[in-house]
Amino acid sequence: MLGSLEVLTKRSAFLALNKGRRHNTAGFVLQARPRNDGKQAIRVGFTCSKKLGNAVTRNRAKRRLREVARLTLTTMAMPGWDYVLIGKPETTVRRAFSDLAKDIELALKAIHS
Repeated sequence: MLGSLEVLTKRSAFLALNKGRRHNTAGFVLQARPRNDGKQAIRVGFTCSKKLGNAVTRNRAKRRLREVARLTLTTMAMPGWDYVLIGKPETTVRRAFSDLAKDIELALKAIHS
């Protein structure tokens, strides 16, 4: 659990999100999709490939994405939806945290409009 968020761990859930909505931001890519399973939980997953760099860099990027998701998705996300944040090389780690927070807010508004 990440605050009141559930964390996606199954590959099938990540693959299902590839068919959903997608919004590119400067710091990351946000994918979102309604589950339509009757449950109101908000689920979130994080992906950082080796394109981001070594393990230290990938872990730092994931920590930053987890924190921005914890702060934002608990208030702005839609119940019953799944979200995946995909890190981008260079920018996820180096972008100012306040800018990442603005990115996720704009991405959520774009996806849900």
